[in-house]
Amino acid sequence: MRLPRLDRPHPRPIPEREVQPQERYEDELIMSLERDQFVAETSRPLPRAALSRGVVAALWGLRIFVTVVGAMVVYTFVYQLH
Repeated sequence: MRLPRLDRPHPRPIPEREVQPQERYEDELIMSLERDQFVAETSRPLPRAALSRGVVAALWGLRIFVTVVGAMVVYTFVYQLH
C-alpha cells in the first residue's frame, strides 16, 4: 500500500455527491454559530471509550512509568543542586 505524500494536498477531493446530506447540514449549522455558541456546543464531554482490559492495563502501566520517571528526574535535579 502506497502512502500519499504529505507535501501536497490530497490528490482527489471528495465529490459533493459522496458527502452525506446530514453532514452538510451539520457543517452549515456549525458555520452559522457565533463563537460562544460554537464553544458551548463543542465543549460537551464525550462518553468514555470502551477499552479492552489489555488497553486499560497498558494505560495504567504508562501512568506508573511516567510517574516513576518524573520522580527520578526531580530526584536527580534536587541531588545535583547540592
